[in-house]
This record gives sequence, C-alpha cells and structure tokens, in this order.
Amino acid sequence: MSTSVIILAAGQGTRMKSALPKVLHKISGLPMIHYSIKTAESISDDITVVLFHQAERIEKEISKNFENIKFKIQDHANYPGTGGAVMGIETLHDRVLVLNGDMPLVTPESLEPLLSQEGDIVMSVFDLPDPSGYGRVVVENSEVQAIVEEKDCTREQKEIKTVNAGVYIFKKEVLDRYLPKLSNENAQAEYYLTDIIEMAREDGLHIIPVWVEEKAFKGVNSRYDLAHAEEMMQKRIRERWMRSGVTMHLPSTIYIDSRAVFHGECTLENGVTIHGESIISDSYIKSHTVVEDADIKNSSCGPMARIRPGTILEDSQIGNFVEVKKSRLKGVKAGHLSYLGDARIDEGTNVGAGTITCNYDGVRKYETRIGKNVFIGSDTQLVAPVTIEDDVMIAAGTTVTKDVKKGSLAISRTPQKIVERFFYRFFGKGKPDA
Repeated sequence: MSTSVIILAAGQGTRMKSALPKVLHKISGLPMIHYSIKTAESISDDITVVLFHQAERIEKEISKNFENIKFKIQDHANYPGTGGAVMGIETLHDRVLVLNGDMPLVTPESLEPLLSQEGDIVMSVFDLPDPSGYGRVVVENSEVQAIVEEKDCTREQKEIKTVNAGVYIFKKEVLDRYLPKLSNENAQAEYYLTDIIEMAREDGLHIIPVWVEEKAFKGVNSRYDLAHAEEMMQKRIRERWMRSGVTMHLPSTIYIDSRAVFHGECTLENGVTIHGESIISDSYIKSHTVVEDADIKNSSCGPMARIRPGTILEDSQIGNFVEVKKSRLKGVKAGHLSYLGDARIDEGTNVGAGTITCNYDGVRKYETRIGKNVFIGSDTQLVAPVTIEDDVMIAAGTTVTKDVKKGSLAISRTPQKIVERFFYRFFGKGKPDA
C-alpha cells in the first residue's frame, strides 16, 4: 500500500546546547536528518519535512542532497507541538507515516513490521526494563487502549514496561478527522499527536501496537545521545563493509564515514579514520592513518599518514608521517616524513625523507610536476611552480626553484667548511692545541 511520509524536524533541540539546529548535527559524516530522509525515500514518493526553528538553514542543507522533498513551516505561534506540526499537510496517499528527524538509526527494514500492519493507527512501541520517565502504553487484546503519562499512572500502570517509540502510521482519513479536534489544554499548551490515540480509541478505531527494537528507534536529544547513536551507526557501517570483504584489525578503533566506499580486497589496521567520500580499492591502510575525501587504488598508506582531500593515489607506497594534499601520485614511493601538496608525480619516482613541496606563497597555491623515475634526495624543498622532468636526480638538501630538464642532476648546497680542533677551543677543554 502506498504511503506518504511526514518527517518532524521543527524543534529547537535546546538540550543539544548548540547554535546548530539539532537535526543538522552530524553522525558519521552526514546530518542526522539525512538518514531519516534516505529511509523515507526508500518507501515513499511523497515526503514532507516539517520545519520551524532555523527552517531556511535546514531546508538549504537538505536541498543539497535531495530532490522532490516538500517543506512545511509549522505555525508554531498558534499550533505548537507534534499535533500542530502535522496540521495542514496535504498528502498524496491514504496512509501517512510520521517519522522524526532526530532518529538517524531508523532503517527501511526496521519500519517493515509497521508498514505490513493494517489498522486505523499503527504505532511503534518497545519494552524497557526501567521505563521511569516514559509514558506507558496500555495494550489489551493486541490493541492500544491508552497512552498514560507517568505522572498520571496508577500503581498498576507504573508496572507496565511498554512505552511509545514515537513513530506512527495513520490512515489519512483519521488525521483529517481528528487533527481539527486537538486541544492544547495541557501543562505545555501544545497540540499532541498522542491525543489522537485517545480520541480514536473512544470511537472504537483499531490501534495496532508493533514492538520494535529500541536501538533502531533511538532519538537524539543531547550530545550524549549523539555520541551513542554514532557508536551504533559506526558498528553498522563496519559490519557492512566487513561482510563485503574488508579486513579490519580491532574494528572498534576504526572510524568510517557513511559516504566512504571500498572495492576489492582492502585492509584497515587499528586506529584508521576514513572521512568524506573516500574511495579505497585493493589497498592497505595502516594504523592511525587519516584519509579524507581521497581516491586510493592498489596502494599502501601509513602508519600515521595523512591523505587529504583531492588526492588520488595509484600503485603507490605512502609511509609514516607523510602528508599528501590535492595531489596525484602514480607508482610513487614516499617512505616517511614528507609533505606533498598540489603535486603531480609519475611512476618510478622515489621521494626521500623530509621532502616538501612549497606550494603556497601566502597568497596563491602553485603546482609541482614531477616526471618518471625521479630520485629525490632527503631534505629537499621544491618551490612551486616547478617542473621536474623524467630521469632526474635531486641531491639531498637541495632547494629547487627552477625547472629541471630530463636526465639532469639538481644540486644546491653551500660549500662545507671544516674548522679543525674547534670543539676544544669552544669548550676550553680536551687536548690542547698543538
């Protein structure tokens, strides 16, 4: 049965204690609302996101990644609350799924038990060992009889472990019938969707409870919740890639952005961090290496290397404490302690320890081009823009400021001077001067 989706994202999220809207806080590289919308897209062609607090900012962010999303600005001044958020929304289909923008762990699979039920209202519930602080859901004869706030519970009702998970499916005609009847005569002076449950029950409508897993329907209301949700998201991401053939050493220490992609046989050692839209193919990433929006093919990186945005590595070996930024390396060895920024380096080239591409003059950035079979000695500075042609040797300690032609040796050193017996004279000890 076709279903419309309404995603609630109008709240201020004061418990986050942040100027950033709650639903734009990131989990594994993406705003948490991204995951709710992605899930909604998999089940519906009619999605409405309800906004209020910093609405323009949230809409702009969503529109970067999604098309055909409808937006509704809640009339918060006159109709606050979850019920007020849903008022006035025109949906295309006869069933309406109400999701929350701060539930990033909800998946199409976790919603399937709700979507497969038929009832006037289908609501998600789960059981908690200690439900203190939650309203209780009273279930009798496989139907919801009431939702009772804890402060209103009788002694018997406080023993109930079943609580509201906050996701609903309504028949469109149910919303049309009861939304106009909602009242804000309560302590918070807000209009609540849960009040529809009570009115529908009194009219004999069928309200079906569906038990769901708490971890999938977890809401994010604080920085602690955000961190906990990311832990669960990371576990899900790592498990997905390990099942696809990626080897991970001590996987709990590895961070992988939700946008990262792996191809072929890849290995990640402990402490690896993969950010952004990185693509890693048939490569070995050693311990404590950071990869950011890079494309790595048939290469090894690390330990403790940093591969920054815009980098393409192919058939290359990047060693410890090497930083590569916005560069393309093919068949290159850079063993340790180097910075290669805005560079193009071709196959067979060896980069010695301490090599630096001096790519920034304080105003603009320039490119360094290095050809095939170039041997770069240790402690070399390449002052861009500069081109090193094929089959070149650069002596250790050289500062290269001019292009170097094919087959040449580049060397720039001050003459070495030796002052005999200087040590003894300087410190005034040891063997006397002859």
